[in-house]
Amino acid sequence: MPGQPFERVRIMLRFKVLVSVVPLMAAALMARLEFTPGPRPCVAVGSDAMQIATSPGQADLHVAFTDDPARATVRVVLADSADTADFALVDDIGEAEPSACAMTLATRFVLIDASPADDAPVIYLSSGGSAEYRIFVRSTRTTEREAAALIVGAKRLPSRLADASL
Repeated sequence: MPGQPFERVRIMLRFKVLVSVVPLMAAALMARLEFTPGPRPCVAVGSDAMQIATSPGQADLHVAFTDDPARATVRVVLADSADTADFALVDDIGEAEPSACAMTLATRFVLIDASPADDAPVIYLSSGGSAEYRIFVRSTRTTEREAAALIVGAKRLPSRLADASL
């Protein structure tokens, strides 16, 4: 058969291409995966911690945000300075107290949800007016929305330590 050697060469070339492409595809996939997830926004609340959840099943509380103040159940105002805020979040604090937000059994999770349950807090975040909470946020890692969700979650959820002592 005169075409048989060429067929072998073609099959071998296909195999070589496949063998060389598979590691490249695996490397590209690994580059997109996080081996160790980065720090998630977190606040320490007494001996408890409140952290942003990564999945709905992990969340102890779901919150939503609205642009309509009439739909809000909680109002949060962005303060101009830490002195005028009820809650201040600044990046450098995390390095000073690395154990403040350590993951423990007392860690609670809040999820920012586009379509939460009817009883979930709906937050109206603004730069002025009356509010239940005034927050100051200067962070490269935590957004103002995440900070608002954390403080609302921290005030809404009872402490697990308090639950255990009842």
